[in-house]
Amino acid sequence: MAIPVTIADDSMLSRKTIRKALPPGWDIELTEASNGREALAAVEAGKADVLFLDLQMPELDGFEVLRRLHQHHAKTVVIVISADIQPEAQKLVAALGAFRFLQKPLQAAQLEQTLNELGLL
Repeated sequence: MAIPVTIADDSMLSRKTIRKALPPGWDIELTEASNGREALAAVEAGKADVLFLDLQMPELDGFEVLRRLHQHHAKTVVIVISADIQPEAQKLVAALGAFRFLQKPLQAAQLEQTLNELGLL
């Protein structure tokens, strides 16, 4: 059965990069969100058992998305993919329940290793 996955990033290029890094043959149903509100709507609609989340987005940033998910949707697996590599940002996303923080530009091998650790492949 396909796993509902959402990529949330305001950059179309970043969403494309993440799509290309997804392991071939991974059985998923993919949704894309260009801001935090769309990401939360995807989660509410059952389209994000796994959420790839950027931190810098319009309307709601990734930190606020994580805060809301932490309160209401703790079962959603969140993997933050961001260029904001400050230690404070990484600590905060971990405290808010993100499984992993991956740095942009995303490396396909890192993503695959993370998905293996989660038992999703």
